[in-house]
Amino acid sequence: MRFVICGSMTFAKEMLDIKKFLEDAGHSVMVPYNAEKFVSGEFAPETSAESTQKKIEGNLVQEYFLEIKSADAVIIANYNKRGIKNYIGGNSFLEAGFAHVLNKKLYFMNNIPEMIYSDELRAFRPIILDGDLRKIFL
Repeated sequence: MRFVICGSMTFAKEMLDIKKFLEDAGHSVMVPYNAEKFVSGEFAPETSAESTQKKIEGNLVQEYFLEIKSADAVIIANYNKRGIKNYIGGNSFLEAGFAHVLNKKLYFMNNIPEMIYSDELRAFRPIILDGDLRKIFL
């Protein structure tokens, strides 16, 4: 299978761990651009303005849409952030929506967070992995 992993860059290490697990199982995996550089510390957390500019210049939203379109499944890496359990930010919400409308299998690493758009996340009907990637293969 071909997987695309989505999540806050705060979770870059976790996304790379997911990638390794899936690749070790023989799957193809795409992670967000520069995830390795965030983990190594080569890239520091950005301001909102810097992040916006990179998304525009790199056409990153559209490029990741195309990655999702060509994938078999999407995994949202959702962990605790900013005091929110199982946080899913704006980009990941959008990417989960892309997966839903493209009829891709959609997995959340952890349960749906209580956020302003929790109802919409539930409507996407993701498969909740409860932190256990092995559930993908059951």
